[in-house]
Amino acid sequence: MPDIAIITGDQVQFLPAQGAATLMAPALIPINGSGTLTIMGKPICLEGDEKNVQLPIPYIAGPYIIPGMGLLKITALGGDQLSKKALNGKKMILKGSQFDAEMQVTAPAQQPTPTGPVPDGTPKYTGKGQFISTNIKFTPT
Repeated sequence: MPDIAIITGDQVQFLPAQGAATLMAPALIPINGSGTLTIMGKPICLEGDEKNVQLPIPYIAGPYIIPGMGLLKITALGGDQLSKKALNGKKMILKGSQFDAEMQVTAPAQQPTPTGPVPDGTPKYTGKGQFISTNIKFTPT
């Protein structure tokens, strides 16, 4: 079944739970495409464009209820998120189901204790995300 091509301006949505971490803000960021083909006047997103998506975000995790900061990234597209055919050697990114994500901790969340806050010792959390598309015109194979 054909899927929807992702284009510049479509949203990357990281799910609120990234492993044991809970994101403290909506995790939406637009993706920019590097394709020469345009849909609705916007460049399509090609394989590799997902690596440029990075979103700083506050988080908490379990007993670490004093928010910390993390940097969200896409680590791998799902098996159904690349077109079968390539354009100039790169496949198009498709809406598909979900991609793999990672949040690298940049400032650890902290657990309050009577002797002072204790930082979260987890350096990164893994989770999932999805694309939200505005493209209603083009469904590649």
